[in-house]
Amino acid sequence: MNNSSNKIKQEIVTYFRGVKTEWGKITWPERNQVVVETCFVVAIVFIFTVFIYVVDILFNALLANL
Repeated sequence: MNNSSNKIKQEIVTYFRGVKTEWGKITWPERNQVVVETCFVVAIVFIFTVFIYVVDILFNALLANL
């Protein structure tokens, strides 16, 4: 039982060492790029929300006239 426990602990340690190594290889985007892309995403979501709202209003008006 103790041997199995030590093996599991060693595998966990090895895993986190690998995570630490891979974490160092990440190239993070610059702050300006993150801000610009976030603004684009928010703008696109806003535009689609308004579009769906307008289509909903049109369908409600169309169906009310039936």
